[in-house]
Amino acid sequence: MAARTYATPEQLAAWTGAAAPDDAERLLARATEDIDSALLTAVYAVDGDGDPLDARVRAALADATCAQVEYQLATGDDGTGAAGHWDSVSIGPVSLSGRSGTASGAAGVELAPRAARALRRAGLEPGVVWPW
Repeated sequence: MAARTYATPEQLAAWTGAAAPDDAERLLARATEDIDSALLTAVYAVDGDGDPLDARVRAALADATCAQVEYQLATGDDGTGAAGHWDSVSIGPVSLSGRSGTASGAAGVELAPRAARALRRAGLEPGVVWPW
């Protein structure tokens, strides 16, 4: 079963202005997971499959997903979140290495700035918790 994504490789190519990478479907699926994590408390109408009913929300989710992949490609990440988090410094015989501190968003995911803006413009982030 294929993973659900908010964007297609064609949408990613249009977003970046370049051909989609060979592993675009995998990258889009992982970026969709990031967007879902960022929207844990967002409220919007969905159909029986969990897809948004509002075209504006669908467009914002597609834009945010493409922005997330674009950001990961720019930072050398493969969608796992591991790239860019380790540093290494060598000066002559001295070598230092360790984990660099990169802050995650409120949902524990490092969201691309352009992705966060797309979600905010659509009124999806930050989410609101509704009392029952």
